[in-house]
Amino acid sequence: MPVTRRREGNTGYVTLDNPPVNAIGRAERADLLEAVGWAEAERLDRVIVTGAGHAFAAGADAREFDGPPAEPHLPEVLDAIERSPVPWVAAINGVALGGGAEIAMACRMRVAAPQAQIGLPEVTLGVIPGAGGTQRLPRIVGLEKALEMITLGKPVSAAAAQAAGLVDDVDEDPLDAAFMINTEDMGCRVPVWELPPPPHDPAALAAARERLAARSPGQIAPLRAVDVIEEGLTRPFHEAMQSERAAFLALRQGDQARALRHIFFAERAAKAPSDLAAVPLPLDTVAVVGGGTMGAGIAYALLNAGLSVVLLETDAEGVARAGANIDKIVSASLKRGLIDEAGAEARRDRLTLTSDYAAAAKATLAIEAAFEAMEVKKQVLSALQAALPAEAVLATNTSYLDIDEMAAVLDDPARLVGLHFFAPAHIMKLLEIVRGAQTSDAALATGFALAKRLRKVPVLAGVCDGFIGNRILARYREAADTVFMDAATPWEVDEAMVAFGYAMGPYEAQDLSGLDIAHANRRRQDVTRDPARRYIPIADRMVELGKLGRKTGAGWYRYPGGGGKVEDPIVADLALEEAHLAGITRTEMTEAEIAERLVLAMINEGADILHEGIAQSARDIDLVTVFGYGFPRWRGGLMWHADRLGVAHVVQRLEALAAEDPVVWTPSPALLQCRDTGCALSDYRKA
Repeated sequence: MPVTRRREGNTGYVTLDNPPVNAIGRAERADLLEAVGWAEAERLDRVIVTGAGHAFAAGADAREFDGPPAEPHLPEVLDAIERSPVPWVAAINGVALGGGAEIAMACRMRVAAPQAQIGLPEVTLGVIPGAGGTQRLPRIVGLEKALEMITLGKPVSAAAAQAAGLVDDVDEDPLDAAFMINTEDMGCRVPVWELPPPPHDPAALAAARERLAARSPGQIAPLRAVDVIEEGLTRPFHEAMQSERAAFLALRQGDQARALRHIFFAERAAKAPSDLAAVPLPLDTVAVVGGGTMGAGIAYALLNAGLSVVLLETDAEGVARAGANIDKIVSASLKRGLIDEAGAEARRDRLTLTSDYAAAAKATLAIEAAFEAMEVKKQVLSALQAALPAEAVLATNTSYLDIDEMAAVLDDPARLVGLHFFAPAHIMKLLEIVRGAQTSDAALATGFALAKRLRKVPVLAGVCDGFIGNRILARYREAADTVFMDAATPWEVDEAMVAFGYAMGPYEAQDLSGLDIAHANRRRQDVTRDPARRYIPIADRMVELGKLGRKTGAGWYRYPGGGGKVEDPIVADLALEEAHLAGITRTEMTEAEIAERLVLAMINEGADILHEGIAQSARDIDLVTVFGYGFPRWRGGLMWHADRLGVAHVVQRLEALAAEDPVVWTPSPALLQCRDTGCALSDYRKA
């Protein structure tokens, strides 16, 4: 049974038992409702509800959201718990999220283990709490805390929950602590629905809406949650519950909720290919070559996962720089409360900083994160080959370079795999695992094992310039540069993409990373660039002028201080000058037209990547674009969004643009095949 129950004396114990996280589906709801009747028939003094394993309950079973609601509905179950003459107590032994938190709030009292986390993350799936969360939480913790928890969707720790009044006690043994509660104390507790709502506070509500407009532009659910919470401040509880339920059901069938569920399940499914049977190498000590920003981030991610790290640099000066870079990350983690002093010291104890490759002799995996130049990479890999055991896996963190060419310098090319981390490597969740022509299954399996250890989202990619993500990024930037030269300003391009859902547009993002990085990559591509492909030289001229972005105080924008950016007339003049030299008459484009061009460019490139087998599925491209490049999660990823637009529509628009420039706009064979067969990109298989 998904919910078990037993009686000990006059106490009933009800346990949610649906591994691995006790998700709440129809069967669980039915069993809980039956348990209410059982407790009343048994004339128990109390019921203590808890979860099996390490979770209380991690929310509703999202797989049910695509179908019609099935009885019994959770609001009815919780209403029965709350109204029961037998008081229920929640012993929160682990995460209590979404419906799990709502079950706990329907109980008379709540006790949590120190490691427990409680939250209502429904907005991250495009919905709002649908079983009383928007009405009970404000009554328990007050309006401002409820607005924060519900609209941001972030769980709180047991200690924070106790401070807010959400739990009554924190104890190492919540079951025992719940049993020790005096029955008279429980009898004095009124059900939450009988508590008065907090006062209506227009300022707090306005502040929440303003915060969401800046933090979650384009997203529907967070603002709808504020509306429903506000209704509950002035309406009777059960009337407000009806509004909450109606909003929840409407949202869960909407495009945003479906897109967010797609990404949620895609992330959960991201793992090693099912046909990869090789056993990964044991991971204990990992060598990292290069202590710059990327190498230090990779090393710190490994340290966070409990691994020992040998960080290799070229000389004593490089070792000192690497140590300073690691110390910056440690200090930032301490400041943010992510680790304590003991955790910082433990990480330092597992870190070896050296220029001696012999110190890495026990490593089973080495990751080179050296300067992005083929000859440098080859030298590093040759040195690692000489220092490490023959069975050790060698990995390259290259963003663009051909790993098959790198593998050719090794006695055994099969031991090389691409592990493309994203900066900052200790924070970004995406890990592109690149399979070369000769990469062994053991090397590949080790890469996936590392991703799991680091809790990253792994995506398998084939070899091409830029793999999946950077190849799409290059096309995105190319399309942006064309729009800039022909019709717009960087500000207008960026505003269009922010309106689409990106946190920042392509030009502000490039100012953040530095224009010199993209410039070096363009110089690498000079000899292979298609002469028929239009080339926009504005960025090159920017670099010549020393306008490299934020680090020089000026790039596509000027940064006069105070953290803001302003438009730079020099940049606009460069566009006008280059357009004149190219014989182009500049036009105007609307925000929607700009966004459409950039998105279509990415879709077409993604479809080519799918057609060439660089990506294994459209879902993998969605994961890369969302977790690595800021594509709005609530749009489901690049290929999911393309399917929502409709493949036929995408092809039609690309064909219209191809009249301007067939080299870059001719529709991908994958798109044409999908259009002709009526197939979605999500189901695409190369003919």
